[in-house]
Amino acid sequence: MKAIIFKRPGEFAYEERPIPEIKNPTDIRLKILGVGICGTDLHILMDPPMHPAEPGIIFGHEFCGQVESVGSAVVNLKPGDKVIVDPHPPCGYCDNCRSNRPEMCENLFLHGEGIEGQAATRGIFKDGGLTSYAVIPAGSAYKIAQDTPFARMALAEPLSCTGYGIEKLKIQAGETVCILGAGPIGQLFTALAKANGATKVIVSEPHQYRREKALECGATRVVDPTKEDLKAICLEETNGIGVDHCIEAVGQFLMTAIDMVRTGGKVLMFGHDESAAPPIKLGELVKKEVEVHGCFLGKYYFEKVARIIESNILPLDVIASHVLPLSKYQEGLDLLRAGKALKVIMYPED
Repeated sequence: MKAIIFKRPGEFAYEERPIPEIKNPTDIRLKILGVGICGTDLHILMDPPMHPAEPGIIFGHEFCGQVESVGSAVVNLKPGDKVIVDPHPPCGYCDNCRSNRPEMCENLFLHGEGIEGQAATRGIFKDGGLTSYAVIPAGSAYKIAQDTPFARMALAEPLSCTGYGIEKLKIQAGETVCILGAGPIGQLFTALAKANGATKVIVSEPHQYRREKALECGATRVVDPTKEDLKAICLEETNGIGVDHCIEAVGQFLMTAIDMVRTGGKVLMFGHDESAAPPIKLGELVKKEVEVHGCFLGKYYFEKVARIIESNILPLDVIASHVLPLSKYQEGLDLLRAGKALKVIMYPED
């Protein structure tokens, strides 16, 4: 089978790999249907990289598929089932997993196979989905309706992360939200905030293409922060008090998010930039009694994600803006780097 292989920072290859075989009775083999290109993938392929990965692995962690065969101990899935995939299941053994914090599993970033029960992220530290077939634990797969298009299914992993973040904020009907950044993550947050009942969703994004897409995803107002005063607009839209919630989906603007919210407001810090160390005005944080939530992964959220995707309540076809064959992986990267796509979904050609 053909596969996209991560070679080293800044380099990948499109080459042959053997079709994997089921070795454990609790594993399944998937026929891959679709794989999203993630911002993390772009960071890994930078030189120097902004995120680590294991050289030689099959790339791609946002994947979905159809069950092709199952191990002898698998009872919850059968050949033909369509499934979304959690590419970073928790090990179940570390202190965080056993303390009901699986999103903080200490073994998510193990390089190589690790010990039995420790599942490092597939597509980053283990073989992933940018190919035709993958063998994964049955517990990492979640059944979804047979008529679900694969481009929507491939959004399951980022949707699990954003949905988990939205639940931290507990957005209520009638509340107001500001979202910083309108990449695919910002678009998912926009759609989810609207679906949760936010009456005003203000999206800040410098790129016109993304601002236009944000309006399709539920934004009530879009702002170009390079030309407009975002804080003044948030105050204008909220009778001078500030928004109830601000979601930072870039990675560098925590202080901006704190400025946008009202007294007692909530900030969700989702954007992930390892190099960012922004100055924080502690007086503003303390006087306004702002709640700041970090958000990393959406563990144990995939069952809910399957139901969300099936419901068609979110404009996922807007967010999955481009669908390309695996052989055009470089074209997908170029579209994203040029800001001409939201989420690019790749599919195998064999």
